[in-house]
Amino acid sequence: MMDWNNATLELNVRTNDWNVTTTDWNGFPMVQNVRTVDGNSKIVGRGFIALLNSLSTASVRKPPSVCIRIILQIIQSIYYPILAIVAVPANVVTIVILSQKKCGLSRCVSHYLVAMAIADLLVIIIDLILRRIPFVYLVEHHFFEGIHVCNIHAVFIHAATDCSVWFTVTFTFDRFVAICCPNLRSKYCNVKTAAVVLATVTGLSCLKNIFWYFMLRKKYYDSSTSWFCRVRRDVQVSPVWAAIEFCHYIITPGVAFILILLLNVLMIRYIAVTSRSRRRLHQRSNKKSIKDPEMKSRKNSIILLFLLSGNLILLWSVSMVYPIFWRMYSFGYKSVYLPRYVMELGYMLQMLSCCTNTVIYVITHPKFREHLKNIVYYPFTPIVKCIKH
Repeated sequence: MMDWNNATLELNVRTNDWNVTTTDWNGFPMVQNVRTVDGNSKIVGRGFIALLNSLSTASVRKPPSVCIRIILQIIQSIYYPILAIVAVPANVVTIVILSQKKCGLSRCVSHYLVAMAIADLLVIIIDLILRRIPFVYLVEHHFFEGIHVCNIHAVFIHAATDCSVWFTVTFTFDRFVAICCPNLRSKYCNVKTAAVVLATVTGLSCLKNIFWYFMLRKKYYDSSTSWFCRVRRDVQVSPVWAAIEFCHYIITPGVAFILILLLNVLMIRYIAVTSRSRRRLHQRSNKKSIKDPEMKSRKNSIILLFLLSGNLILLWSVSMVYPIFWRMYSFGYKSVYLPRYVMELGYMLQMLSCCTNTVIYVITHPKFREHLKNIVYYPFTPIVKCIKH
């Protein structure tokens, strides 16, 4: 991004709105509302009331993209705090319940699910609470000007996000081995292997995202955009750094999605073939009425796996497409234009994916649901006892 010294001021005479038009480090135009001067010459910032006033201004015909973006900013000012209030306790409760290993899941599966919940919790804290909520609510970001840790903050955000995605991939692969590779099941699907895999993914995610430290500056950028850090000048024009960033978004979540889909397709194929074989075997032995416990266990595992995988892919799709598109745009592919509100919508869906796994566990596992009820009712237990007595 260019510094504010390189920005050009535009004055909208009809609305008395001052806008700053800058270009990000890819050279794309980016308009930010810095201040609005109302009829009484009072300056208001980019707050909730200011957004409502801007949206309700009847004397101006705003482009649809601008109106949509203002509406999204209004929604974000309500959506992000509510999401944080729900997501933090939901992930903490999930970690507590799964750590007790009383949900009927194997220890190996519990390790993966706990790791996924921890990664989601870190994303909520580091990205949603420490990045998006402050930039949505703070009109003047002077608080951030004295904190020169933005590049370190970016490394933690991307590392936690990578862990959240790739833990789902490793869990999918573990279930693939357990279902489709009986010979490797005992060697791979155990607690020790799960710990090694999760530690390896965590280490690689941290190493992979070190480049953000050198790519970005330490100072926070006075913006609610994806680039909340100032970018070094040599990075702005470097095709090498552009290629590195492009590869970053290809690997996470692009390659991760492909692996998840491939593993799920192979599991579906294997289960369909084995189901037909076992059905024929039961028919020959005249055991039609006897339930097959192994197939029931596989069915429960595959439902849980498909819900987790589908949830991740569905809510991450927009966040994956937009950065790749802009990088292609910067390389000269300009036949399609995606407005910036698509990026904001992608972030909202991505943050939502960090608290939906708890809902999936509640739906698919009765024992998890029972433990959750006990935790919810526990604070009210003394009150109920007092009423009974």
